[in-house]
Amino acid sequence: MSLRRHVQFWLLATALLVLFLTVFSDVLLPFVAGMAVAYLLDPVADRFEAWGMSRIWATLTILFVFILMVLLFLLVVGPVLGSQVSGFLEKAPGLVDQLQQLLRTNFGERLARLGLFRMEDLQSSFGNLLGQGASWVTGILKSVWNGGQALLSVVSLLVVTPVVAFYLLLDWDHMVAHIDSWLPRDHQETIRQLAREMDAAVSGFVRGQVSVCLLLGAFYAIGLMLAGLNFGLLIGMGAGLVSFIPFVGASLGFLVSLGVALVQFWPDWSMILVVAAIFGAGQFLEGNVLQPKLVGESTGLHPVTLMFALFAFGYLFGFVGMLIAVPVAAMLGVLARFALRQYLASPLYTGTGRTAAAQEETGA
Repeated sequence: MSLRRHVQFWLLATALLVLFLTVFSDVLLPFVAGMAVAYLLDPVADRFEAWGMSRIWATLTILFVFILMVLLFLLVVGPVLGSQVSGFLEKAPGLVDQLQQLLRTNFGERLARLGLFRMEDLQSSFGNLLGQGASWVTGILKSVWNGGQALLSVVSLLVVTPVVAFYLLLDWDHMVAHIDSWLPRDHQETIRQLAREMDAAVSGFVRGQVSVCLLLGAFYAIGLMLAGLNFGLLIGMGAGLVSFIPFVGASLGFLVSLGVALVQFWPDWSMILVVAAIFGAGQFLEGNVLQPKLVGESTGLHPVTLMFALFAFGYLFGFVGMLIAVPVAAMLGVLARFALRQYLASPLYTGTGRTAAAQEETGA
């Protein structure tokens, strides 16, 4: 098969995949979540098999422990978290008004006296900034909701996802072997090598980043609750879970917690600084301990590339797109590096073909 036919085939396959994701994005959430759970837990099942346990018993044991931990979390933390969510949504408008009044009274008037701003302009600018921020957050939440609203329910996530994860985890090795048997014989080793690189990139990032998000969420939540911050559990867990977006999770959590701390503790600067110090310590812990140890450079992608992939896939496919954004970006990165290596080794880059042709013409 010619290179042109190869390119046409893979472009058609990619177009069909994008079409499939676009058409069925509203019903893919529990299946993508189940696939992610199976992928995360497959190494554990392999370890149990190495210890002499059958695959089905290893799968049942792992999923039982996993579901038990999720249920315990929902039973212990769920009621408190739900109460904080409802309380935060109820009090958010009042908090924004109080924060605006506090900043205008304590800082706006001083700047106005110095002649740097007019009070009316500062108030208008601050109001516009808060309005744009609220619109941005609302747009993200709307995109997330629209991306999975068809089956984004307790039934789908608590019933369909474990069933999908069970069957995929049970047959994971058989599915990989079947897919391997379909590879074209001429390019089998090359595709296997690329698949191994993709697996290393995706597994390293996904498993590592899940651990980082959970640890950061626990750190922020415990620290903010010990500091006595209102909605500390909600803000801390939210900042940790959104930490898979580089710089966004910590920045958003810091700004929200700082705003709540100003309203709650003003004029006690010591407690406001404590809240800021918690996020500073969390950033130090993430940058110097968690990320290097648990994630490293596994994806080979720049943080800006990761952010673009998350926002682009989230915009195109909603919440499901955000789930698959990093794995797809990591795989595309592997393919891009392979294509670059092929280009750098080809006459198109080195010019050896043109040089050889010129030498032949000169010798002739």
